[in-house]
Amino acid sequence: MRVEDKVNQADEANAAGAGALFLGIGVCAGVAVGRAFCRRHEDHKIVERDIAVEDVPREIARFESAMIATRSQLREIQKSSDPAVAGIFDAHLMILDDRPFIDRVIFGVENRMKNVEYVLSTVAHEFVQSLSKVQDDYLRERVADVNDVARRILRNLGGVRGAAEKPLAEPAILVADDLPPSEIVLIDKTKVLGIAMDLGSPTCHVAILAGKMGIPAVVGLHNFSAAVASGDEILLDGNKGHAILRPSAELLGQYDRIAASRRSVEISLRELKDQPSDTRDGCRIFLAANIEMPQDVDQALSSGADGVGLFRTEYFFMSRQDLPSEDEQFQAYRDVVSRLTPAPTIIRTLDLGGDKFLPNLDGALNESNPFMGWRAIRFCLAQPDLFKTQLRAILRASAFGNAKIMYPMISNVDEIVRANAILDQAKKELFERGYPFNPHIEVGAMIEVPSAAMIADLIAPHVSFFSLGTNDLIQYTLAIDRGNERVAYLYEPTHPAILRLIKHTADAGHRFGIWTGLCGGVGGDPLMTPLLVGLGLDELSVSPAVLPVVKDAIRSITYSEARDIADAALYSQSAMDVQEMSRELARKVAPEILELVV
Repeated sequence: MRVEDKVNQADEANAAGAGALFLGIGVCAGVAVGRAFCRRHEDHKIVERDIAVEDVPREIARFESAMIATRSQLREIQKSSDPAVAGIFDAHLMILDDRPFIDRVIFGVENRMKNVEYVLSTVAHEFVQSLSKVQDDYLRERVADVNDVARRILRNLGGVRGAAEKPLAEPAILVADDLPPSEIVLIDKTKVLGIAMDLGSPTCHVAILAGKMGIPAVVGLHNFSAAVASGDEILLDGNKGHAILRPSAELLGQYDRIAASRRSVEISLRELKDQPSDTRDGCRIFLAANIEMPQDVDQALSSGADGVGLFRTEYFFMSRQDLPSEDEQFQAYRDVVSRLTPAPTIIRTLDLGGDKFLPNLDGALNESNPFMGWRAIRFCLAQPDLFKTQLRAILRASAFGNAKIMYPMISNVDEIVRANAILDQAKKELFERGYPFNPHIEVGAMIEVPSAAMIADLIAPHVSFFSLGTNDLIQYTLAIDRGNERVAYLYEPTHPAILRLIKHTADAGHRFGIWTGLCGGVGGDPLMTPLLVGLGLDELSVSPAVLPVVKDAIRSITYSEARDIADAALYSQSAMDVQEMSRELARKVAPEILELVV
């Protein structure tokens, strides 16, 4: 559905009242029914006041005291947060240490002779306006960070409590236009049934936090919060991205039946944990898990993963102000590799850039198009010492199990050759230092740029495997900004061009005797599973949460059925036609899957 249709439907919902449907983006699956607790920003109304010259020192002292209090609060929040989300608050603390931000507030008080609350809100607004002009997910999230920090400073200036500091009296669905992470983590999780937010994208902080807390969440609901009053009953569907205001008894009964059916399917899927991911006619598909941090291994193992097909390493770099040492990285990689062995752990080298930056990397935010700029393997090749340190850490971990290395965003053969040369240097240095490692460690390339897919046959002799990163492959092939709502409807994983690039890559790999996997978001959609298998993929790496349903999809089909649907899809003229073919096959061989994805 086009975003214009969503907005129109939301406007109609405002007038409709009871049973009104609002469409958003589901960022954490699950269904919640409960009363609304509306979080407003009404406590931040700013009054502009002129001040006398003799009042300037007092205003600056108030500002400095509020900054100290804010820093102390944020550090306490970070300290008490789950390690998986604590890194989010590094960005908040960095704003408090940003000299241009601080100096502009002090300059404004001294030269404009206005009260500090007014000057601070003006400076924060200017920063937000500047950041908003650059259209990418990372900078949009920095807008939320600036707003969050500014509100907290203003509260400390005026002694006003935030909405999150006012306890929920009873379980409720949290409704807001925007919900800063520093307020989410303070809320009693046992009383939050769900989160509904006007703003936000699949990569926003709320999405991350809700996923970690297991709370159903829908963002991008536009003007939903304006239509809701605290106490209104809401039905929130994180699977579909729906929020229903004052649902009817009939609709609640329908959802009760769907929920019961889903629970039954989920229970049966747990029984697949120790079953092989084979098609009905005996074709083995290696089914691995994507993880971000060492502690995610528990979930991967409990889901029945055959290994880890994507270990993202950016967390070690982005959750701190300094660079992690070789020993720190080695210990983290070793812990994962040793726990999973003999199953493989594919460790992706640093994939910074686009929507991920080092806090201490000067100038990274100045690129006009960071998703196509200095990122991933390009960044690593330009920073050989940093790159080599990570490679040495991975190599050392390979002495403790089945570790593999994967380079992100390869676009040409030269990048592979140069990366492998640095890897050889790392091996030589470790040998000279007497550290054990696997000298024959497997190296793979992520295929997420169309040029790499087209020359997969040229890249194959230099690597041991391919892994398709479909999120970027779709974005670059179809010229779609994933964060732009106006063109989001064009983001089509089943577009014939995408399917042909996947097929071309898998075929090239097989000709050179190497396997091809997929670790992008498409792999987590069970309706796509038969299609991906039929295109010739040997491995799928998905989120541990969806791994059981993907395994069920694999075990429900024959390889010949998968090949038939893939052959038809390659020559289809419409992405929608391919989706319907996939849905029809699911109805035939695994109707229980539709209970979880429809």
